[in-house]
Amino acid sequence: MIRSLTLALSVFASGATAQTCGGSWSDFIAAATDRAISMGYSRQSAMAFFNGAQQDQAVLQADRAQGVFQRDFIDFSRRLISSNRIQNAQAQAQQQDAIFDRIEAELGIPRGVMLAFWAFETDFGAFQGDFNTRNALLTLAHDCRRPELFRPHIYSALELFIRGDFDPDRTTGAWAGEIGMVQMLPGDIIENGRDGDGDGHITLKTSAPDALLSGASVLSSLGWVAGQPWLQEVTAPSEMDWSLSGTEVKMSTSDWAGMGVTARNGSLPNLQASLILPMGRKGPAFLAYPNFDVYFEWNQSFVYVLTAAYFGTRLEGAPVYNAGNPDAGLSGEQVQQLQRKLEARGHDVGGADGIIGARTRVAIQAEQQRLGMPADAWPTPALLNAL
Repeated sequence: MIRSLTLALSVFASGATAQTCGGSWSDFIAAATDRAISMGYSRQSAMAFFNGAQQDQAVLQADRAQGVFQRDFIDFSRRLISSNRIQNAQAQAQQQDAIFDRIEAELGIPRGVMLAFWAFETDFGAFQGDFNTRNALLTLAHDCRRPELFRPHIYSALELFIRGDFDPDRTTGAWAGEIGMVQMLPGDIIENGRDGDGDGHITLKTSAPDALLSGASVLSSLGWVAGQPWLQEVTAPSEMDWSLSGTEVKMSTSDWAGMGVTARNGSLPNLQASLILPMGRKGPAFLAYPNFDVYFEWNQSFVYVLTAAYFGTRLEGAPVYNAGNPDAGLSGEQVQQLQRKLEARGHDVGGADGIIGARTRVAIQAEQQRLGMPADAWPTPALLNAL
């Protein structure tokens, strides 16, 4: 789980020891140590935590190599949602039935939602990562790509160390500093760690009840509304104002129904919703409800979020989505070319990374409208050539 937290951000807002990215590693560690002391930690504790910290080049390589998110929704979802994963999820639902019942009763998070995250994050705990967590956090906080996201978690890890729940030399997890079966950053553990098995400890690496209850607590803290859906497959009409699709536009389900959008199964609830067309007007179609927004606080990748949300509905009984017949898309290299052209036209797409994220989709849609094309946010060779 990678998300921005407000926890401890204020400690970087002012002060002579505020850190900057890049530069000497030793100077960075010295500044981090001084910052910890200025926050009230003893010099002995701070030195014990930071002593031996090393920059991890493998972490930086992993941060730069997220090509899997360049895949389109159909390809990505089919790779992640295998029959084996579905069977494992069903088995885990039975095995952890008591904690799922507790989560649903106390927090209102359906078991399908938590099972999907558990499956995607660590394959139900089987692959939790072997990166040294302290070193990973420090490496990413020193790096200039997004240091503000990781710096607060350094001091959250220090706090866990003081409590006896973190070993700087031995605690391991994902390359981005997440720990445990549902991959929680140290700040999330402090804010939302919960003892699910009643042993008096919060052990996210080995206790499924602890990990699941803690992860559900995160979703609840982010605003998940109990009893409401998050995603629903729909059928869109062959013609409509496609510029209304996308996460930026929210309308009532009655308005969507008035335009010809219908539920593929069941009925539409009385909620605000966005029409999501991950592969354009000819591909799969979904209505995303307010709870869907919570997913973007868990992970920023559009294709990951949509796949996780859909898998959650699948585990709650939804059928395999209708893939439709989407127009041919672009390769990763072509998407990068498109992003550079969009940037040249003044759009902020977050960099030319070949990933069709939320900002790229907004820019695509704007250019499609300008060019008189169906504004469904799906990049095609025709759009690339037109730009």
